[in-house]
Amino acid sequence: MFDFPTLFTLTLFFLMVLFLIWRPHGINESIPPTISAILILLAGIVPLSDVSKILGIVSGASITILSTIVMSIVLDSIGFFRWTAFNLVKLAAGSGVLLYWYINLLCFLMTIFFNNDGSILITTPIIIHIVTILKLKAKQQFPYLLSGALVATASSAPIAVSNLANLIALEIVGLDLNSYVSMMFVPSMIGITTISLLLFYYFRKDIPKRIASIDGKSFDSSSSISHDSLADMNDPPNYPPPHHLPPHHPPHPLPPHHLSHPLPDSVPHLPSASTNNAAEIDMSLFKICMAIVILIRAGLFVGAGFDIPIEWIGIFGALVLIGYRWYRKGIGPYDILKKTPWHIILFAFSIYVVVYALHNIGLTALLVKLLREPLSANYLSASLISGGLLTVMSNLFNNLPSVMIGTFTLAGMGLDQPTLHVAYLANIIGSDIGSLIIPMGTLASLIWMFLLRKNGVRIGWWDCIKVTILVIPIGLIISLLSLYVWVEWLFY
Repeated sequence: MFDFPTLFTLTLFFLMVLFLIWRPHGINESIPPTISAILILLAGIVPLSDVSKILGIVSGASITILSTIVMSIVLDSIGFFRWTAFNLVKLAAGSGVLLYWYINLLCFLMTIFFNNDGSILITTPIIIHIVTILKLKAKQQFPYLLSGALVATASSAPIAVSNLANLIALEIVGLDLNSYVSMMFVPSMIGITTISLLLFYYFRKDIPKRIASIDGKSFDSSSSISHDSLADMNDPPNYPPPHHLPPHHPPHPLPPHHLSHPLPDSVPHLPSASTNNAAEIDMSLFKICMAIVILIRAGLFVGAGFDIPIEWIGIFGALVLIGYRWYRKGIGPYDILKKTPWHIILFAFSIYVVVYALHNIGLTALLVKLLREPLSANYLSASLISGGLLTVMSNLFNNLPSVMIGTFTLAGMGLDQPTLHVAYLANIIGSDIGSLIIPMGTLASLIWMFLLRKNGVRIGWWDCIKVTILVIPIGLIISLLSLYVWVEWLFY
């Protein structure tokens, strides 16, 4: 028989996850966790004395993520993403295969330089713009859109600063940023590369061998697409005029039966992100801003070696970038204040309160009891069990609360430090890579689905799952085995 705190907390947790996925009327993702956290605090399941402790854990990681999003807003305002879209198509030189790999590389780099949610917000509009100006059919668009989203999300594993959950959990297990990267970068990169190759093999017949090439410097598809390069492609679809675009719907997931597969041969014509000339970008401003971003990202790792809080470095970088743009362009910080998702701190705090409640009602104690002995047997068991558990939990409940539960569980097992670190890194692989089987597994995936619907691209859950169910488990297992071999060989 469940007592009141247990029943109350479990009910709130499942309702929170449901509303995070459903998000009726497009409610902000911070609202369900905030309501749940308030009710839990009022019920006394998490005492008020723990609030300051929770704030201390989540605030630094949240501020670091916010600073990277601020930097991405500044880069967007100076034309970086327009320039990127143009040059990706130009570099592909009429090859759909090259474009596939360039898009994957773009998504990887955007996550490394910013974070997974920010990368999805940045790269998805770029990819939509690219496939639209190339007039690709839906089945030809799908490989670029899905592979880009999966790579962008999985790429938060190599360095901890690319994911909010990674940063919060890092502090709990006592692993510094540089140690994390030295142990995690190679195994996770092997997994990400495996996923990219498997996706390429799966989509090999849908990725067009030849695509339109862009001549000159204009983004205007009416004048810059070379139609001679379309010789071996099917006729482009007929696009309805703008007033036939579907209305904006609240971002709730569409059940699989809402869409048939294969994907329809045409999609609504999406308004291009910009028809401005790529040459209009102020290249000197562009280069200096990029140099600032690179130096700040490097500074996060240098600062970790001197025990400088990474959020201080992130704040400093964001302020320098804002100030330099203001000096050069006369653009103040108003757009930053307007576009930055300040609710991230509230979201992270509230999620953590809910997870803390689950911990207080005994969930982590139960997991500790069940898993301590098999997990502590050896590093291979620690890697496979921890990574497998987080994969299942992330796909059922979303990866942010799942990685917190997993980290609490590991912290309560009394493991020796090497085993704890291996299990924690496997946790991250499960939450960053294993979570990609179902769209609800990560907030980034849900944002991606929302952006697609917002732009009239009709891709359903089942269209994604029947690809990811074949690809992600293989990438996950290879990542976890690589982690075991890597740490056994070089570290412990």
